[in-house]
Order: sequence, then C-alpha cells, then structure tokens
Amino acid sequence: MNTEDPHHTRMQAALEEARLAAERDEVPIGAVLVDRRTGEIAARAGNRTIEAHDPTAHAEIQAIRAVCDKEGAQRIPDYDLYVTLEPCPMCAAAISYARIGVVYFGASDPKSGGITTPVAMYSHPQLHHKPDVVSGLLEEECAAILKEFFAKKR
Repeated sequence: MNTEDPHHTRMQAALEEARLAAERDEVPIGAVLVDRRTGEIAARAGNRTIEAHDPTAHAEIQAIRAVCDKEGAQRIPDYDLYVTLEPCPMCAAAISYARIGVVYFGASDPKSGGITTPVAMYSHPQLHHKPDVVSGLLEEECAAILKEFFAKKR
C-alpha cells in the first residue's frame, strides 16, 4: 500500500495510539477521528478502560467525546473514524448516535464486533444513522498488535 495514501497515514496514527495503549497495559486498540472538511486528525485515543476505571473508555468513545466537546455538539457528521479493531456493539451504537460519516477499521472481531458479526448493528432498521464502513485497512498490522499483546498475557 502506498504510504502517501491518507487512509494509510490515518490508520498508522490509530496504530500508534494502540501501541501507547499497550504500553499502559490496556487492550491495544487505537482510534482517530478525521475532519473531512480539512483532512486533519481532530482527535486521537487509545483504550483507557483500566486507567479510567470505566468500561466505556474504549478508544472510539474517547475520540468521539473529544471531538464532540471541541465542537460543542452531540453529532459530528463531518468526521470519519479510523480504528484498529472492528467496533464493539457499544461503540458501533455511539458512532451511529454521533452521526459519523465513515468507519474505517483494520482487523475484524468475530467474537465481539458490532458491525460484521451476527450483531451487525448497522443492519437494524431501528438505527437512525448507518455510517459507511470500510474494513480491512492495514488488517495484518492491526491484528498483529492484538495477537502480540495477548500472547504476552498468556
């Protein structure tokens, strides 16, 4: 993949956040929110559930909170999310409620994912907003950081 590709660069930024989360002994998942109007990364986050004593402190939620706070809004339709692992159902719902435009994720999560698994949040007619989804972006690197983290735990 071309390293000048903005999608590659943005997912690399999410991977860096995942590495930082691993250094904090958090599950290494990273996310960045990009402002489509400028192309700039507006927020970066990694999991902080242990550090914050908060089961909702997933990388995606942290990034969404940061941009919503900055924008003074609960909906941020001009933003796209890059995340290293398929969002869980909680995060998939938050992404919908925030009205994020596109979700780009690296590795699929067949056990706990909320987008491509049987849960498939965005296939439910009750959900008001269904973002576009692009999967498999830097999939091998995104999966490897998780595998390495959990191998060290065993």
